[in-house]
Order: sequence, then C-alpha cells, then structure tokens
Amino acid sequence: MTVAITGATGFVGQAVLDEAARRELTVRALTRRAQEDRFGVTWIEGTLGDDAALARLAEGAEAVVHIAGLTSAPDPAAFGPANVDGTAAMLRAAKDSGSRLFVFVSSLAAREPGLSAYGASKAQAERLVETSGLDWTIVRPPGVYGPRDVDYLEMFRTAKRGFVPLPPPGASSIIHVADLARLLLDVCGAPRNLVRRGLFEPDDGRAGGWSHKALANAIGAAVGKDRVFAPHLPKTIMRVAAQADGMIRGNKARLTLDRVGYMAHPDWVARPPLAVPGEVWRPQIQGREGLVETARWYRENGWL
Repeated sequence: MTVAITGATGFVGQAVLDEAARRELTVRALTRRAQEDRFGVTWIEGTLGDDAALARLAEGAEAVVHIAGLTSAPDPAAFGPANVDGTAAMLRAAKDSGSRLFVFVSSLAAREPGLSAYGASKAQAERLVETSGLDWTIVRPPGVYGPRDVDYLEMFRTAKRGFVPLPPPGASSIIHVADLARLLLDVCGAPRNLVRRGLFEPDDGRAGGWSHKALANAIGAAVGKDRVFAPHLPKTIMRVAAQADGMIRGNKARLTLDRVGYMAHPDWVARPPLAVPGEVWRPQIQGREGLVETARWYRENGWL
C-alpha cells in the first residue's frame, strides 16, 4: 500500500511515519523544506497551497491521510486558509489521483464550532470531506500527548513544581500519539465497509474520560509528585493569562484567546457511539502508563 501523508513533519505526522516504517509501507510525505532521507518515504516539497505538489503527493496513493492543519494562532483569521482551504486543495488532489480513501484528522473541537475559530474551521473542513464524493473517514482525536508533544509539556513542567493550573471543572479524553498513529494506518487498511464514511472519536479506553483534576494528578505522579496543587481558573482569569502569554511570547504563545474558548468547555470526552469498531482498532496504551512513558522521554531528551 502507498499512503500519502500531509503534516508528516509535525508531532502526529512523525509518529505516523514511525508506524509506517514498522509496517514497511510506502509513503509519500509533504514537506515545506528538504528532509533527511528516510527508508520507505518519498518527500514531496511543497505546501497545501501548491496544487502541483499535491498532485505529485497523491499520485498512485491508495489512501491519503490529511494531518496537516493549524491548531494555534494569535490571529483567528489564520484558521480558515490553513484548515479549510488546505483541506479543499488536498481533496481535489486526492479526487484527481483516484485515491481509494481520504482520512481526515479533525478534532473534538469540531463538535462545538461556536466556541472557537479553530473548532469552526475543523467543522467546516469536515463538511467539505463529507460532500467530496470520495470514500472518507473522519477521525476526531481528543487531547493527543506523547513524546515530542509541546502542548502537554507545560503541564508536566508545572506539575514537577507541584502546581498545575486548570480550566473550569470538566472532563476530557486523551490518546497517546502512538495509538493515534496506529489508528490512522489501521483505517487505511481496514475493510471498506467498516470505515467508509465513518466519523470516529477515539480515546485511551478510559470510560468517561479524565476529570481535569484526575489528569493533573496523573501527570504529577508521572513526574514523581504524590500530590499537586491544581486550582480551577475562571474563564476570565484564563483570558487575562492568554493576553499576558501573547505579550510575552508573541506568535509562540501556547495559550491564546481562541484556545480559551474551547478549553473552558466542560465536556471533551469521546462519545462511545462514535468509537472505532473493535475489528479495526483498539487503544494499546492506557493513560497512566503513557503519561509515565512520556515523562521519561521528556527527561531523557532534556525537555523536563
């Protein structure tokens, strides 16, 4: 099988390339700049705005896995071009190439498009996929963590100091990046009747997800803290913190006003009716185990 992948140089994309190598799959991967040679991977230089590059990427690929997207931006207007227009361009290329399946990596944020420009852009992109005329599968990951991740890293760093600030009370699901990578490739090789036009919300297998405090305590345990101080911050305080983060770190700010919109929502738990069929995929990495392994990776690589 030949699989075309966008976003291959990002956090999730690198894990997909690792898994594809273990399976000895042939991969075409989009990249903005030259990459080191990697067995089984043909790098296609270009962007989602380069139709010629996307045509080369999709040519001869049985499946297209569209991971690329913008998850955080100081200007909410940036989400549309990146997440909507980029998806439309990749859909055109997949359709023209005759690809068998289009796998779109969306987000649970698409469930509540009114909360953030990010969620709205993912919901709009989902509609493009659903009306594309292609065979498609949409995967809405919850919080994705694991080696190389920079979003959860800050929780690990503050937990090491015994303090984890939290959004208002709520619960969310999580998934280890290696499990998500397996899922995206499992879908590519699954019987079509099990995944065609499927909308899936995977997780780590923990029923009901993780309350914010339970996750904070689990991360604390992963970094060797028996207990962490984990206060819930009101949305107004989170907005002030986002403005401060923007002033301090500029375009590199991790907490933006748009992120506050969906972080303050109380329910980001994957819904059981939208679980991936067990014949296709099951999570292999439970949350506590994965968090410990992630903390170990951070330490060994000087991130923690």
